[in-house]
Amino acid sequence: MSLNKSELISAIASKADGLSKSDAEKALNAFQEVLIESLGKGEAVKVTGLLSVERVERAARTGRNPRTGEEISIPAGFGVKISAGSLLKKAVAK
Repeated sequence: MSLNKSELISAIASKADGLSKSDAEKALNAFQEVLIESLGKGEAVKVTGLLSVERVERAARTGRNPRTGEEISIPAGFGVKISAGSLLKKAVAK
């Protein structure tokens, strides 16, 4: 089971006393924008105890086309690394 965005917004609104669904959606959208902008600039985003998100560099490498077996060149680029904080680790260990 997983929460989609609208279910997450409803859950945030119900957990935050007095927060409407509209305000919860605005807050979630703002968090998303800040996360995207920060990672785009190469800045890490850390929410202590919850998670850490950072942009990482990937070196150029050689791969293989699974259909033909032909070697292909994969250029250098960037990826995203997400690390769980202590609160998330405790939640899934139960």
